[in-house]
Amino acid sequence: MKKIRDNPHTRFIYNDVMYNFAMCNSGFNCNEVQQCRHHTIRTNPERGWTQFLFLRLIHEKPMHGYQIVGELNTRGFLKRESLETGSVYTILRRMEHHGLITSEWEEKAEGVDRRVYTVTPIGAEVLKNGLEVMLQRKALLDDLASYYKQRFQGTTG
Repeated sequence: MKKIRDNPHTRFIYNDVMYNFAMCNSGFNCNEVQQCRHHTIRTNPERGWTQFLFLRLIHEKPMHGYQIVGELNTRGFLKRESLETGSVYTILRRMEHHGLITSEWEEKAEGVDRRVYTVTPIGAEVLKNGLEVMLQRKALLDDLASYYKQRFQGTTG
């Protein structure tokens, strides 16, 4: 897992999901999380989760941006209309820039051509490692919740 976390091309999604750090928007090739103020700004966790969910959905099957939003809404992963179209394509471009996904234009006989996204081997590794970390954290949270229920639930003060 260290390889993914330390790779500057994939670190952004790992840090967003695992630590809720903002992506560096400085425009510089920042490779130092501790020294870059952009990486130390805590954000709403949905930012990292959105990227991680995009990766998961695209791993299930190649999709275009509008399909991704539809799937997120259908599965109840996002509040309806909470994700703007422009944000979706910005996130997808960043993920592509960092080597997590690739895209190809799908030409349609009728209608508008669409860019279809596919997960790369690096993206699949980031997804796998991220899911492993989430399972470890879930086990910890389950243990803490169990302790709370045993010791404190139903008591006052």
